[in-house]
Amino acid sequence: MTRSARIKTISYFKANPAEMIEELGEVREPMIITQNGEAKAVVQDIVSYEKTQETLALLKILALGEQQVKEGKAVPPPRPCAAFASASSNRARAGEAICRS
Repeated sequence: MTRSARIKTISYFKANPAEMIEELGEVREPMIITQNGEAKAVVQDIVSYEKTQETLALLKILALGEQQVKEGKAVPPPRPCAAFASASSNRARAGEAICRS
């Protein structure tokens, strides 16, 4: 559906709330609500909203991590092969062999 088809007036929104909620659930794209010809609000279904919020949270974590790296606050992860040195199982010995090759 085109973006222009997703633009509705506040009057239409007030007159047809159930229809709009149903459409939001089916299409899963935000709808722009206008008042006096200007965009005033965006309405979206709850599933899309939750996905958007989850994505924003992950992006914030990524940005925080990048900032910490720039500031020298990040600790480098341990080398994967170092974990094998402290383990005593057969798998650990097999892992050590892989790390040496």
